Amino acid sequence: MNLTPLHFALLVTGPCYGTQSAADAYRFARALLRQGHVIDSIFFYQDGVHNGNLLVQPAGDEVDLHRAWIELAEEQGLALDLCVAAALRRGLSDETSSLQAGLAQWNVAAPFRLSGLGALAQASLSADRVVQF
Repeated sequence: MNLTPLHFALLVTGPCYGTQSAADAYRFARALLRQGHVIDSIFFYQDGVHNGNLLVQPAGDEVDLHRAWIELAEEQGLALDLCVAAALRRGLSDETSSLQAGLAQWNVAAPFRLSGLGALAQASLSADRVVQF
């Protein structure tokens, strides 16, 4: 039986470490792709924006979830959207935002990018399923 693949938008609200939600979201994303489904959007909101912090340094025996998200995005041609308000509030900034604020450093780099809630709204409208972690 040949099923039509579904288009998914994922909403990740948990940080990369300290809870299981981001790791569960990552495993779910990989499972969807193995089953032939499509991920159109991954949006990190609330504490989920910490997944985009390039300064995260997990212990050698832990999964580097930040790197895993990057590898997934590069393999699938995805952008990883971080809610701009949640990110800035939690000390995550990209080069443009840092320069605008007069800061000399930043800790968000591609394929992670700062996005507004409009990106989440658009993803929700176009996806067959939206799953929150």
